[in-house]
Amino acid sequence: MSRTVFVLNGPNLNLLGKRQPEIYGHETLADVEADCRATAAGLGFDIRFHQSNREYEIIDWVHEAREVGAAIVINPAAFTHTSVAILDALKTFEGPIIEIHISNVHAREAFRHHSYVSAVASGVIAGFGTQGYTLALQRVAKLLQAG
Repeated sequence: MSRTVFVLNGPNLNLLGKRQPEIYGHETLADVEADCRATAAGLGFDIRFHQSNREYEIIDWVHEAREVGAAIVINPAAFTHTSVAILDALKTFEGPIIEIHISNVHAREAFRHHSYVSAVASGVIAGFGTQGYTLALQRVAKLLQAG
């Protein structure tokens, strides 16, 4: 069984730490990746950590995960509320999918309250800052252990 977890990040997360730090904090995406790699190593996982502002690249990584991944942790960012295409790709993945959001999307603008991804997610983590990524990896470990 694969022990590779795909950690996928959507648009504008490359600006993490610079864009609206009052909402998203001061950690950079490189900080998040380092935390994820350390957590994954402790859990016995390899990770493939990706970010894109392009919807099709995220879809391609989901397709790749179908072949070699055990789980997907995804912060779809703005694609959360708009992308049926990412939803359709995720529907083809058979392992656990954890959706994460750095901010509490339910305490923000009304359009952020709807998520296409939630329809296929094993769970959703929102509002815990960048710690949500490591929480998601810990949950993936439990789901894979139980499965």
